[in-house]
Amino acid sequence: MSRKKEKSMEQVASAGGAHAVNKFRVSDFVMMAVVVILCATCVLPFIHVAAKSISGNTAVMSKAVYFWPKDITLDAFKRVFGDESMTYSMLFSVGITLIFTVLGMLVCTCAAYPLSKKRLKGKQAFTFVLMVPMYFGAGIIPAYLLYQDLHILDTMWVLILPLIYSPYNMLIMKNFFQSTIPDSLEESAFLDGASNIQILWKIVLPLSKPILATLSLFYAVGRWNSYADNMYYTRSADLKMIQYKLYQLVASATEAQTASLADTGGASQAAPEVLQAASIMFVTVPIIIIYPFLQKYFVQGTMIGAVKG
Repeated sequence: MSRKKEKSMEQVASAGGAHAVNKFRVSDFVMMAVVVILCATCVLPFIHVAAKSISGNTAVMSKAVYFWPKDITLDAFKRVFGDESMTYSMLFSVGITLIFTVLGMLVCTCAAYPLSKKRLKGKQAFTFVLMVPMYFGAGIIPAYLLYQDLHILDTMWVLILPLIYSPYNMLIMKNFFQSTIPDSLEESAFLDGASNIQILWKIVLPLSKPILATLSLFYAVGRWNSYADNMYYTRSADLKMIQYKLYQLVASATEAQTASLADTGGASQAAPEVLQAASIMFVTVPIIIIYPFLQKYFVQGTMIGAVKG
């Protein structure tokens, strides 16, 4: 009888294990399917635009291009690269983005490091004041009047200075400092005669590469993709960033705008829709090239800075 009971128990256990394995496989399949669908929503539109950018005018205008190019041609890219204003806007955007990212990280670090220390007097009051812009904003008209009084309207600085402080980025960096940099490490440096700036430069920042890379990417992508301030606060043609140029191109997809691009001397005219696709690829590729080099820091820096602290 005991042997029969042992066999029955083994059969029940094996059946339960098989059921658990099947359930595990089903859950894995569901999660994989969800991930694939989410990835497809990001990748397929990009592939569609890429296919249109190198397809012929007739195929694009007849809505025959989906995920594979037809009548492959590079006329649209030739016109985009041949347009001096587009090339200038690209270089101008790169310069503005670099300056904006460097100044933004400087301001963010100078705000986050003191607030991460318990010894700072009035820490809660300073934190409250610095977090107010995260929840409240004056609006476009008061901002315009302020920039006018500061004499930065229609200058490159109106694209840089107003947005270099980000409460969200500062909060992430502050939490990272609090959860990652031990107080004992800084106390030992103080005993050796190091100043606050020396500790920040030689100890804290070298240990904060993940969060620095993550927030640098936040700043760079945010500035690169933004065009509203460029539209509201600048008028000069030489202050147009590439995203604003792209916005103008997509918003007014007409033959008149197509003709405004520099003529390549007898080359076939690119249709507006093809030209839009080529311009989108022209703007998007730089971010796609940079992102893989920072990806290894991205998740680590965001999780440590946002979850702990």
